[in-house]
Parts: sequence; structure tokens; C-alpha cells
Amino acid sequence: MNDHSAPLVGRRDVLNDLRGSLDAIVSGEFRLLALVGEPGAGKTRLLAELERLATERGCRTLWGRAAEFEQVMPFSALVDALDGHLEETRHEHPGPDAPGHDAQLLASVFPALGATAEPSDDVSALARYRLYRAVAQLLARIARPGGLVLVLDDVHWADDATVEFLDHVSRHSPKAPLLVVVAYRPKQAPPRLALGGARVTIGPLSEDEAGELLGPNVTRSRKKALYDASEGYPFYLQALARIEAGDLPGSKTDALALELRDLSGHALIVAQGAAVAADEFEAGLAAVAAKVPLATALDALDELVDRDLVRPGAGGRFRFRHPLVRQAAYESAKAGWRLSAHRRIAERLAEVDAPAPLRAVHVERSAAFGDRDAVDVLVTAARQVATTAPATSAHWLQAALGLLPDTTDRLDLLLELARNQTVSGRLTEARNTAYEVLRLLPRDDYARRAQAARFCALVERLLDRPGEGRAVLVSELREIPEPRLPAALPMRLRLVAESLMRGDHRAGQAVLDFMPDDSDDPGLRLAIAMLRPMTAYAGHRVEEALGHIAAAQELAEATPEIHQLAWMDTVAWMCWSEIWLGRHRPALARFERAIAAVKATGQTFILTNMLAGLARLNGVLGRIPEGQIAAEESAEIALLLNSGYARVVAMAQQSLLAGAAGDDEDAIRLGHEAATSGVSVSEWPGAQARFAYATALANSGRIDEEAVAAVEEDFAGDRLEEFSMLAFCETMACAHAARNEPKESVAWAERAAAMVRPELELTDGLARLARAHATVGAEAEELALTAAEILTRAGHRLDAGRALLRAGVACVDGGRKRAALPHLEAAHEIFTACGARGMAAAAVREQRRAGKRVAAARATGAHGLTGRELEIARLVAEGCSNQQIATRLHISVRTVETHLTRAFEKLGVTSRGGMTAALGQLG
Repeated sequence: MNDHSAPLVGRRDVLNDLRGSLDAIVSGEFRLLALVGEPGAGKTRLLAELERLATERGCRTLWGRAAEFEQVMPFSALVDALDGHLEETRHEHPGPDAPGHDAQLLASVFPALGATAEPSDDVSALARYRLYRAVAQLLARIARPGGLVLVLDDVHWADDATVEFLDHVSRHSPKAPLLVVVAYRPKQAPPRLALGGARVTIGPLSEDEAGELLGPNVTRSRKKALYDASEGYPFYLQALARIEAGDLPGSKTDALALELRDLSGHALIVAQGAAVAADEFEAGLAAVAAKVPLATALDALDELVDRDLVRPGAGGRFRFRHPLVRQAAYESAKAGWRLSAHRRIAERLAEVDAPAPLRAVHVERSAAFGDRDAVDVLVTAARQVATTAPATSAHWLQAALGLLPDTTDRLDLLLELARNQTVSGRLTEARNTAYEVLRLLPRDDYARRAQAARFCALVERLLDRPGEGRAVLVSELREIPEPRLPAALPMRLRLVAESLMRGDHRAGQAVLDFMPDDSDDPGLRLAIAMLRPMTAYAGHRVEEALGHIAAAQELAEATPEIHQLAWMDTVAWMCWSEIWLGRHRPALARFERAIAAVKATGQTFILTNMLAGLARLNGVLGRIPEGQIAAEESAEIALLLNSGYARVVAMAQQSLLAGAAGDDEDAIRLGHEAATSGVSVSEWPGAQARFAYATALANSGRIDEEAVAAVEEDFAGDRLEEFSMLAFCETMACAHAARNEPKESVAWAERAAAMVRPELELTDGLARLARAHATVGAEAEELALTAAEILTRAGHRLDAGRALLRAGVACVDGGRKRAALPHLEAAHEIFTACGARGMAAAAVREQRRAGKRVAAARATGAHGLTGRELEIARLVAEGCSNQQIATRLHISVRTVETHLTRAFEKLGVTSRGGMTAALGQLG
């Protein structure tokens, strides 16, 4: 009798939950289920029953588990579950031509796909988000058509990357017949395992159920004794039942020690060696750990299998009956012997040139202080997994630092550790590490201290502690004997950015005025130039800001990208200023180049702001799907960073884009969450959140005076810039007009008119549109049509469409229905192209009001493809590369890849050839 084949008694409610989840996936749905219980409660036995029930329904089951002594190994449970299947079915999975570099991402995790692996051009946290999405899509493909049950056992021991993936799946449910079941011990589980989905708690058996499990051949008194000793936990009950009649051990855990005590000498030492080796181990590695000949180890394994302590697995490997058995075997060995066994395994893995991450597990447990070879292994392992598993990378860097004396390269490793801690979302640890670097650096090493202080300030920003960030910068600047030394410039640049964040453009300008324009460092010269437009614009000096943009653009063209990489945060400010100043196309090109550079250099702490800016810009240009992709990526990275500040920045843009798409309730929800988060309340991100929330309310016909007042206060306090305030005035003029409140609409239109900037034609377009909302008849039509012309020239497609819609409505209201139709048809075409579903529906309603019969539009194309996805798919069928598609459609390669990934999933294909064939079948 063992934990897989023992009779299953009781657990009726749990079995009903399992059957219900299986019925859901048979119907094509996704489910996430957690089995939670203390050690020995019978979780694994229930998972085995789930597998049997799944097989009855024709569903495939893939099973993996995390391991206690390999907790830092990236994605170990997922690899355990999927790698064998991927090896067997490799031809069915994405090849090198798959969109979004899925093959490279997946190959970075699953050894079975390693032959397709290529170096990634993305080492930022965005790569992790895309990896999690690629794994989810891989599971969806495996699940079709019959259904898949993915079992991940013992995930309380899972590494951070696996837990992040589970969190991702809980928030982004795959559209597939997929059941993901995780089992864990609640007292050992990390907080992030509190996932969505159903949770089933597994407790001990009742005394009657325990008696039924033991069977009729056990006396009543012994059943009682076994039950009391096991406390009703099935695993221990079975282990105790193996013991011959006599005195039972003092505790349930002692039962395993008794099982080991009865082994022969060789069997015990091989069991200990196997416990040191791995959760799933080869006989040869167990022999190395035990320091016995292979033949002796094989004989010992026969004995262990006979005793059901170890079980044969796939590929000639073995596995302990249960993790508790492995733990007992490991702990039965003396500490010094375990250290030597780990060292023997590390040496053996080095002899066979095993990957550094595999070696690191044993090197960490056996290396001595000052062992440079061990440090090299740990650092190499850390760097190999840094992109996909930065928490593991940070762990191994800390282990390496623990072996390293105080040397110069120690500081470099500490900085590397701080970056990995930042990217993995351990911001408090990252801050502490960064300050440790600052503490260790010599007081007169001004250049390196400046870089360290700048990094400290960036981490404090992510923690929403801008005051502490400014304090460390000011403190370090006071230590520099000559204020104009080049070492001071990086810190002054960060101070300018912090001033802009809190709406203090005067302080930012004062710092900039103190900085030279003729630095010997071309990157620094450009960084200074790129901050000048925003400080001027924030100070309402539009003409000066435009001049600074021209100067910065000229300097950027003359500065090689290699010199710009250290100052990418200033590029973000330049791009945002270009949005506000109407230079949309240059901003789009600059954003996309900068994002590519930031991804390639792993500057994740900057990426959220850049992606949020790209999202806002795409919304302005009427590229709503592209904007939503960028905003979602920004939000996902913010979650991975565990940064409330970054989440607010992203959610504000998500809210604006949801409103533009016509999802008013989502827009309100996101805006409200961002505005009430309590993060960055008195700074620009908080102002953007309040602007987004008030805009969402107004677009849905709800005018909240408190929300409106908050936006006005932000504008008066220079936390909200003119561009957003002008857009808000136009929105409010429209909202009040829709509520038949002409006086209020006129007041907002007048405020918009007062904000017109002669240097920026688009401001005149928005002001005219605001006046068109506040007037009626021919005047409204004329104002709206003029606004549409101006906004079209400015590149504001969506606003131009809204102006045409207003012109059409004015004609219909004035009884000129035929004249209205061209305006309404043009508006509908723009809205459809932009992805503005709500506005497109409004245009259709107005066309019907004008007397035109309009058929109900389908929201998506064949197989659920959106218009843009279908357009890209057809270009793929024509043989176009991603770059050619991007050029033809005036979008980025990254956007093409994202649309293709979604189209592949909807069409159920994994290659461009498969997509072409699927389109041919659709006609």
C-alpha cells in the first residue's frame, strides 16, 4: 500500500470539487484549483485520484513538483511537468519563425526546446511577462482539443518565477480546456500563492475513515494507537502501519526514521546520497554522493525500491516515495557528510560540463570562504538566469558575496545584486543593498558614489519614497568639493526629474541652469538637453520648449546610441514633452528606439514609464489596440517590480485607453483604483490618475464634482500639464452638453479657448471642438469640421473622428440628415480603424437617426481575429516579414509580434505556414 495506490476514503466534498473542475475543462473552460493541507494530509493521493478521473474523461495529465532542496531552481516544477512531453512532441511546438520570439523564450526554460534557443534581445522584466504569456499559450496548445490537467505539487517550495507565472495565469486565464492544480502547505507558502480560483483545504481523516483506510486486518486497539500517533494524517498513518507490532514512535515524523533505521548500511548511505543529489536522481549521481561503486548503488536501490522508499521513474531515474521521505533521508546524514556529498556532486557536474545553474545548487552548499572557483560558478549561474528568474539570480549573487573577501569586484557584484533585487520586486532589499554600496565606496570616489546615489534615488522612487531619494542626492552633492565637477551631473539630472515629478518646475529649471551644456561626456550633454523641453513646457514657456526640442533632436542625431544608454530616463522625459508639444511622430520613433535599448540593457525600472508614455501617445494617435498593449505591458512590469508608483503610472493610461475603446466601466475601475491608491498623491503620477478617473466618469455621463475639483487643483499646482487639462476641458464641455447643461458646457469651452497656444495648432483644434459641443446648428457643424481638419493635420485621428461625429449630430439635430451622412460615415470609418468600439457604435446610431440603414457590425473577424490581426495575418500570407509589415502599417515590430501571437492562439496554429493555411480555409 502506498500514497498513490492506497484506497481513497472519505474526501467526498473534495472529490466533488475535483469532478466539477474536470467537467468545466471538458466544456472548454479554464480552471485554477489549489489543494491546501499540512504535510501528510493526502494531497498527493488526491492528485493521483484527479489524474485517474481526468483519464476517464479523455484529458491528458502532466505532473510536476517543486523540491525542498532545489527551491531556487527556476521553473523546476513546470520543467518537471512539461519537459518530457515537450521532448516527445517537439515537432508540434513553435519553431524559430514563431512570433514574439516565443521559441527563444520557451527554450530558455525548457531543456527539451534548447536546440532552438537563441540569445534574447530583451533582458528586462518585459521578457518575463512575455515568457509567462508564452508558457500559458503553450499550455493552451497542449490542452486542445481533449483537455489538460497540469498538476504542480509542493509549490510551497517553488521558486519565485514559478509563483509569478501562477499569478500571471490567475489574472490572464487561457482560453483553453485547462485545469491548473497546485498543492501546497499553507504555513510554508509565500504570500503570492494566494491566487484566484478555488481553494480546497485538506484536513486529517476522522478516526472512522482512518480505520477504513487501514482495513479489516488491523485490530481496533492498534487502529486507535495508529490514529493517535498519526493524528489522522494518511501519509503518516500508512508509514506507521508498516512498522511491526510493538511500541509506536513518539511522534508521527519518527515513523520515517524507523523505516530508514531498518535499511542495510549500503542502502542507507545510498538513500542519503540520493537525497543530497536531487529530487529526481540518477543512480550514478547517487553513487558519487554516497562514495560507493555504481554496482553497489544499484543493489542498494533495489532494496530501496523493495521497501517503497524510492520508486523508478522515467529515463532510468528514481524518485523518493514522498518529499517527506527524502527530507528524512537527508536529515539522517551528518552535516559534515552532507557537505562532502554536495562537494562530490559539484565536482562530478563540473567534470561533465553541466550547466552552471545545476552546479550552483551544490556549490552553494559546499563551497568554502574565499573559493574563487565557487564564486565564478555562482556568478555565472546568476547571470544565466537573470532575465527569466532574477530572484534566483539575486540568491546566487548573495551566495557568491558570502564567499568573497572585501575586494574591488565585491562592489560591482553588490550593484549587480541590487539591480536583480529591483527587477525581482524586492525593492526594500534592493534599497538596502544600494545603500550598502554607497557605504562601502571611498568618500572621494565621487564618480562611483554619484552613480550609486542615483540608483538609490531610482529605487526610492519605485518604493514611492521620493523624499528619501532627494535626500540622498542632496547629501552626496554636499560632499563634492566643487559643485560643477562632472561627478555631480548624474545626481543633478535625477534631481531635475524628481522636481518635475512633484510639479516644481522652478526647482528643476534652477538645477538645469546650474549645469553646463558643454560637458566632455556626449551622453551627459544629450541628457541635459533632453530635460530642458519639459522644464520649459511645465513653466508654460511653449516657444522655448519647442526650441529646446529642436536642439535636443539635433544633438541626439549626432550622439551615438552607446553614449545615450546610461541616461535613458531623460529620453523618457523628452518623449513625454514631445507628446505635449504635438511632435507625435518623432516621439513615436524615439519611444520605440528607447524601449528597444532599455530592454536590451535590462533597465526595467525605466521601462514602465516609457511604456506608459508609448501607451498615451498611441491613444493620442488613435492607435488604441497598440496603446492598450503598451499599457498592459507597463502594468505587468509594475506588478513584477512590486512598485505602487509604477502601477499608478500604468493604470492611469490603461484607464484612458479603456475609455477610448468604449469600455467605460473598466476605465472607471482602473482610474478609481489608481486615483485612490494613496501612491504619488502629490505628484505627477497621482495627477494623471485623477485626470484619468475624472475623464472616465465624464465620458460615461457621470460628472463627479469632487473628481473635477481634484483635476483643477492639480492643474493649478502644476502637477497636471496643459495638454491634459485642455483635453479635460473639451471632455467636460462634451459631457455637460450631453446632459443638456449648456451653461456649464459653454464655461468649459471658454476655458479651453483660453488655453489655445498659437505655436501649437492642435490646441486650437481641441478648443474649437469644445466650442462645437457648446453650440448648435450650422455654427456647431462649422466649428466641428474646422476642428476635424486641424486635428487630422496634428495626427489626432480619434479626436478628428469625434469632431466629425459632432458635425454629423449637429446636422441631424438641425434637420439636415443627408448632409450629416458623409460626416458620420467618415467618423465611423475612423473609429473602426482606431479600435474605438463605443464611438463606432455611436456613429452607427447617428447614421440610423439620419435615415441610413446600417447592418449590425461584427466585433471581430473570422475565428475572433480583430481587424488589425486579420490585416497582419493576410500580410503574413503574402510572405511579408515582421519588419515589412511594421513598415507598411506604420507600427513597431513589437506590435506586429504581439498581434501575431494573439492571432496564432485564436487560429490554433504555431507557425506562419499554419496561419497561411488557416486563412486559406477561411476564404
